Amino acid sequence: MQLSRHQHIREALLASEDGLKAKELAAQLNTTCRTIRKAVKNVWGVYIDRWDTAPRGQYSAVYMCIPIPENAPHPTARYTPTQKGIA
Repeated sequence: MQLSRHQHIREALLASEDGLKAKELAAQLNTTCRTIRKAVKNVWGVYIDRWDTAPRGQYSAVYMCIPIPENAPHPTARYTPTQKGIA
């Protein structure tokens, strides 16, 4: 089982002011573009900021990440699911 790259992706995007393409992220994290494209779909706070034109006419996404506010409220009690039929 591989370790999650989500935190590394978030840190790299937060460090970049102008955002990064999948190819640039892959070079920083020493992985493939395919892996990055699959991972960013599940990373919290990552979004496509704009589309740049690639050399052959395709478009490539430029990813950005929003920072988590330091004063974000947290829930006081954890959600505990209830099962139907059990009293």
